[in-house]
Amino acid sequence: MKKIALITGATSGIGEATARILAQNNYNIIITGRRDDRLGKLAVEIIEKIGVDCYPLCFDIRNQEETEDAFHSLPSAWQNIDLLVNNAGLAAGLNSIHEGAITDWQQMIDTNIKGLLYITKIVAPIMVKNKSGHIINIGSIAGKEAYANGTVYCGTKHAVEALTKGMRIDLNAYGIKVGSVCPGAVETEFSMVRLKDAKANEKVYAGFEPLAANDIADAILFMATRPAHVNIADIFILPTAQAAATIFNKHE
Repeated sequence: MKKIALITGATSGIGEATARILAQNNYNIIITGRRDDRLGKLAVEIIEKIGVDCYPLCFDIRNQEETEDAFHSLPSAWQNIDLLVNNAGLAAGLNSIHEGAITDWQQMIDTNIKGLLYITKIVAPIMVKNKSGHIINIGSIAGKEAYANGTVYCGTKHAVEALTKGMRIDLNAYGIKVGSVCPGAVETEFSMVRLKDAKANEKVYAGFEPLAANDIADAILFMATRPAHVNIADIFILPTAQAAATIFNKHE
């Protein structure tokens, strides 16, 4: 019997790559996100090319009621989640604290913290009832250290770090694994969303080889497929060229 994995933020980047790699490794997949066309395309690919079941759910994870309604719209057989990958997240803006836009702050807090909590609050009780399950939160190097002009984003990812540790304690008595993957520079839509500028986005990844979404998906698969007695609490993964949040060995 196939396990069921729910991946948030699956319309691009790490979430999309994770959906594919878990499907290729015999998971039935629930994919969520706000872009219905992308969800539909990915679902067709998983069902027809990979050959496992896939259920797309289009909703905005920042909205608690919408998140709850979407999950409860699932057929009962799909609600028995074995693996939750809390991937949905973003950075908005690159400003010092006194120049930041409150709308950017709200978007990051609502997605990176509150959205993660909303879906976890729905799925965790199912895992508690089953006395098994696995939650993998996607953190960031920004949750390990702060850097200039990223104060609020770093704050949200520090929160993910703390939430992961707290969840692991709270859910320990029920046999539920909790861990995180914390990447450095990954070339996805991340910087384009943050900077809203194609040329600025290109500069972020110029002069070195960044991580790819598949690199993070590989790490998630590794965590998800360890034996029952093994829980990988944290994977901190950087491109070779990156030593810290803002220190890179770049070539001309």
